[in-house]
Amino acid sequence: MGDHPLIEQVQRTGFPNMAAQPEHAGIDYFGDEILDGDDIVEYDGEIILKDNLERFLTEVMEFEFKNA
Repeated sequence: MGDHPLIEQVQRTGFPNMAAQPEHAGIDYFGDEILDGDDIVEYDGEIILKDNLERFLTEVMEFEFKNA
């Protein structure tokens, strides 16, 4: 019986290159990791990941999103 497919892959190709992962570029307002290439928004000295912008607007700025 053969090894698990992941074991066979590691035996063939070696362990993944950890250096190939994106560089850490900081932490946003909510404590989420920012990686090189992430879209960010800057507001009043704060850095917010674009993915967290709606959260920032509702939780911090108290914006209310509604349907017309």
